[in-house]
Amino acid sequence: MRKRSRTARGVLAVVAAAVLGITGCDAVGGDSAAPSASAKPSPTPTPLWDRSPRSVAAVGDSITRAFDACDVLSDCPEASWATGSSREVDSLAVRLLGRTGAAQRSWNYAVTGARMADLPGQMARAVRRKPQLVAVMVGANDACRSTPAAMTPVSAFRADFEDALRGLRKALPRTQVFVASVPNLKRLWSEGRGSPMGKQVWKLGICPSMLGDPDALDPAAALRRDTVHKRVEDYNKVLEEVCAEDERCRYDGGAVYDYRFGTAQLSRWDYFHPSVDGQARLAEIAYRTVTARRP
Repeated sequence: MRKRSRTARGVLAVVAAAVLGITGCDAVGGDSAAPSASAKPSPTPTPLWDRSPRSVAAVGDSITRAFDACDVLSDCPEASWATGSSREVDSLAVRLLGRTGAAQRSWNYAVTGARMADLPGQMARAVRRKPQLVAVMVGANDACRSTPAAMTPVSAFRADFEDALRGLRKALPRTQVFVASVPNLKRLWSEGRGSPMGKQVWKLGICPSMLGDPDALDPAAALRRDTVHKRVEDYNKVLEEVCAEDERCRYDGGAVYDYRFGTAQLSRWDYFHPSVDGQARLAEIAYRTVTARRP
C-alpha cells in the first residue's frame, strides 16, 4: 500500500510539473520573450498601388494622340484623354496632377497608326522620364488591318506586350501601369455607318477590316466583321492576363470596350475615333481605375 502511494505521489508530481511548464510557456508567448512595454508598433506597409502618382507618361496609338478629335485627319494631343491640356477633356494627367503639374510632369509618346509591336519602343522612350504611372492604350490597329488575315496574331500580341512590360520593369520596378481595353470596333462601325461623311472618310483607309464596304450585310461581310470582333476580344483577354501577372498593373476591366460611344462621343469627321467629348469619357474611365481603392 505504501509503495503504491509513493508511486501515485510521483505521478502527480510529474503531471503538476508538466501543467506548470505549459502554463508558464503560454504566459510569456511560448519560447519568445515577453513584449516590452516601450516596443513601437510595426509601421503600416506602403501599399503597392499609389492612387496619386506624381508623373504620367502615355503610350499607344491614334486614340491617345486624339486623332480627328479637333480637325480632320490630324492629331490633337491637347485633347488626349491621357495627357491633354484641354479643359473640355480634363485628361488623366490633369485630374491626377492638376493643370500646372500636368504641363510639367506628363508626356505623350503615343503614335498614330502604332500597333502592339511598337509598344516596347514607346515604353523605352517613356522610361527615360522615370514616370510614376504609364498609361497604355493600344491594340485597335492590330485588328484594323487591310483584311482579317492581316491582323496581328494573338501570340505575337501577347509576346510584344510582355516585352514592353518587361522593359519597363527592368528600368523602373515601382512604376505603375494603367492598361485600357481595346474599344469595341464593331459597335463603332454600327454607330458610324449612318453618317455619309463618315463613310467617305472610311474609304481613305480607316480600319478597312471592320469598316470596309460598311453597308454590306451579306454573310461574307458579317463573317469578316465577326472575325475582327473576336480578335479584339482575344486581345483584351491578353491585356487582362498579362497585366494580372504584374502587381503594379491595373487593367480597366473592359470598361473602354464596354463603353457605348454615341455620335456625341465620336469624331464628326470619321465617326470612328473619339471626339473631344469621347476623350473626356476615356479620361473618366482611366481616372476612376487609377484612383480606385481596389482594382
